[in-house]
Amino acid sequence: MKNIQYRIGIGYDIHRLVSGRKLVLGGVFIPFFKGLFAHSDGDVLLHAICDALLGAAGLGDIGVHFPDSDKKYKGISSLELLARSANKIAVRGFRVENVDTVLIADNPKISPYRARIINKISSVLKIPKGSINLKATTNEGVGPIGKKAIASYAVALLRKAVRG
Repeated sequence: MKNIQYRIGIGYDIHRLVSGRKLVLGGVFIPFFKGLFAHSDGDVLLHAICDALLGAAGLGDIGVHFPDSDKKYKGISSLELLARSANKIAVRGFRVENVDTVLIADNPKISPYRARIINKISSVLKIPKGSINLKATTNEGVGPIGKKAIASYAVALLRKAVRG
């Protein structure tokens, strides 16, 4: 008889907005006059999802698996980091049930890109689009998040069939 084990993970990431960088969120290039400062492409949304997945599987965080001190990750697409994170949890016998995210940015507005972002995440994680939720909000002018930086939270639910 198989029992089902569920595991929940949470992720968070933040990067400063700087000139001279492209803005990539959810694997989608978003035209904007600034981008996110990071060793990789700086995609805070996907980094938070990676952390949620890895954490739920008991595998630590993105920094453990893809450290910014390693030159091979310089400029890497976060879609690749997400794919590698998904593979690591699959090897442990987990599959993604759903992902819920919050993106905090005053600008640019995310709604015109929401469907494309969800499509990218769905494709990489191989889960239905309806299993991915993306909420965008501002920080209402309080503090630097949203104005000088973009942040993201993610929660992931994993499922594992275990013999019992």
